[in-house]
Parts: sequence; structure tokens; C-alpha cells
Amino acid sequence: MIRKHTVAAGLTAVVLAATATVAAAPGAQAAPSTTHRAGTTSLAAVLAADGHHFDKKWGDFDVLDAAVMAVLKEKPKSPVAVLAKGKVRLTAFLPTDRAFRQLAKTLTGKAPKTERATFKTLAKAAGVDVIETVLLYHVVPGKTLGAAKVVKADGKKLTTAQGGTVTVKVKGKKVTLVDADPDLRNPRVVATDINKGNRQIGHAINRVLLPLDL
Repeated sequence: MIRKHTVAAGLTAVVLAATATVAAAPGAQAAPSTTHRAGTTSLAAVLAADGHHFDKKWGDFDVLDAAVMAVLKEKPKSPVAVLAKGKVRLTAFLPTDRAFRQLAKTLTGKAPKTERATFKTLAKAAGVDVIETVLLYHVVPGKTLGAAKVVKADGKKLTTAQGGTVTVKVKGKKVTLVDADPDLRNPRVVATDINKGNRQIGHAINRVLLPLDL
């Protein structure tokens, strides 16, 4: 079993190593205008569309929303704030509540019964700095990659706002993202084009991307 303190220590090392990269995360400036005028609704607005609260719908993004809010509460100038800047182009891979629950189970050996318990478990195991780094590892700045573009990126590495990369693997209709952990199962895209038509677009994934080998 992976122990909480081992994971937290490892991810903290990533935070320290990536501090400069995070502070100057790419995509901080809006991309040049194109012939297609995309909307400016932010992904943060989409995540909070049903309010900042937990429910029993494990397929949505309440834990992710809580994680973003927790980081911005403690660190208002965090690069994570880019998710609320709808004029800035980016693509984000969005772990569902079920994905975070699976991570909590991996860390503790026991799956939390509620979304609230899931968030508390992860917050306790990792801390705000680690959560910030993990969130940034899910963001590809400067690019609006719709589902069709993601499929065409088969085999390519996408550079994230955290500074690390994820590799896109496409097999049939399945899109998988290969992260930095070679042992745990890689996340798979389960819903696409969230917030379509806007500069910020998201794709739901069934596991959390990890920026290092746990």
C-alpha cells in the first residue's frame, strides 16, 4: 500500500522543484485573436455552476471545485487562478469526484463514503501546495484543444502549467493520458468538450493525473 506520508513527501519535492515553473506558468497572457471569436466563460464558472457544495453525484466536479477554491483561498496569486480567467486560452483535464475518491483510496486503503470526506482526506494527506501542483498538472495553457484536436494529438506530449508533460494515447474511441506514474492506472477521458465554444475547454477524466512516480 502507498502510505500517506510517502506520497506527501514525494509530491512536496515536486512542488519545490517546480516552484519557478509554476510561478511563471505559460498561458498567463491571452492568446492572439483569431478569425473565430470564442466565448470567455471560464472553466471555474462551469465547475461552480451548481454552487460550491458537495452532493451525491460522483460523476461531476465538486471535489475539484473545492480543491481550486481551497488553493485560491490560501494563495490568491496562485497560477491556478487562470481557471477563472475566461479570456485566457487553456485546456484542462477535469478529474471527476469519483476519480478523487479513487486517489483517496489509493493513499489510505479505504474509499471515503462522501465527497466531503474525499476532499478532507486528500487535503489532510497532501496540503495546499501539493494540491496546487497537482491541479496545475491538469492544465495545458495557451491552447483550446477540443475533442478532435486531442484525438489528433495521439502520441504527443502536452506540456502542463506545472511544467511536466502528459502523453496522449488514442486506441479506437478511447483516449488515455499517460502521466508521470508508471504503476498506477492512467486516466481515461470519459466526457469531452466541456465549455465548448469558449477559450477554456475541459475534458472529464476518470482518474487524477499524477506528476511523479508514487
